[in-house]
Amino acid sequence: MRKGRFSQANGIYLVTTVTEQRIPWFQVPAFAQVMCRSLEDPDCLVNSTNLCWVVMPDHIHLLLQLGEADLGQVVKKLKALSARRLNHEIGRTGRFWAPGFHDHALRKEEDLKDVARYIVANPLRAGLVRRVANYPYWNAVWL
Repeated sequence: MRKGRFSQANGIYLVTTVTEQRIPWFQVPAFAQVMCRSLEDPDCLVNSTNLCWVVMPDHIHLLLQLGEADLGQVVKKLKALSARRLNHEIGRTGRFWAPGFHDHALRKEEDLKDVARYIVANPLRAGLVRRVANYPYWNAVWL
């Protein structure tokens, strides 16, 4: 987490993390699918709930509701397990994710569904697809 920030149990956070050197690994469908499975895997989430996520070519966004674990612990576990899986799939070793991550704690007045729409619309804004329905690497609990 950013210096001076702390996480709150049961808090909801918008998290973004990027690949090392912003390498667009997730342009390869097999690698994007490994990341998607990791984002749905309870072992990667340390008793937290992933409310919404999107896998972009060189980064991910997720809307995460914490359990009792610290946000830094959850992101560290997600990045470690997914990096291990991805490096195995790619046939490489070394750092997969860039250090750190960006987080934004949602306040009570922020509408979760609006934030989720913003997340899943990332491929549209990036020009990857013309319709969200055409982008395969996202999910939301509201579906």
